[in-house]
Amino acid sequence: MTTFWSPVWLSIKVSLLAGLIVAVLGTAAARRMARRRFRGKTVVETVFMLPLVLPPSVVGFLLVVLFGRHSPIGQWIEASFHTTVLFTPGAAVIAAVVVSFPLMYQAAKTGLEAVDPTIEGAARIDGANERQVFWHISLPLARHALLSGAVLSFARSLGEFGATLMFAGNIPGKTQTIPTAVYMAMESGRMEFAWAWVAVTIGLSFSLLVFATKLGRLRE
Repeated sequence: MTTFWSPVWLSIKVSLLAGLIVAVLGTAAARRMARRRFRGKTVVETVFMLPLVLPPSVVGFLLVVLFGRHSPIGQWIEASFHTTVLFTPGAAVIAAVVVSFPLMYQAAKTGLEAVDPTIEGAARIDGANERQVFWHISLPLARHALLSGAVLSFARSLGEFGATLMFAGNIPGKTQTIPTAVYMAMESGRMEFAWAWVAVTIGLSFSLLVFATKLGRLRE
């Protein structure tokens, strides 16, 4: 039973941590990009959305190159913390953050752009600074879009396979998530485990999508 639940709990923990990071980064990026025009904006947004269309193996390869022992970042991490990111739970979190970021960014940007500018302008006239306008006006009004993006990002993180397999590996009890566990169960012929993990994943994903859909209707 422990063998069965270990990938489930790890997937949930990785997805929750990745979802929290993505919610902060995606909202911050959307705040900077919403309603702003500048040269190169299309290029920047394309980079933000690129993980959504790149093959997971390509994302995993780039992460290995970026955080590997021969890269500046990898060498700094090893010198500072006497460890490497590769094949650790942290690698699974990073992979989940990268692949789910576009969903959070797009949802946050759409939500913030939908906020009535006249309401924000009225707050500025009353003496509120930009930070106060964002925290007390823009963020609450865009909350349904932000929450919807966070839910979808969590669901995407939960189903991440390719980049996680290349970057974090498939170490039982350490980096094995539900998708990699299903893959290994099929390879070894343990179909009862594969079906059970698939059922858990479908149940979680279905529930999250229903919740996200209801949030989307609240925004209308």
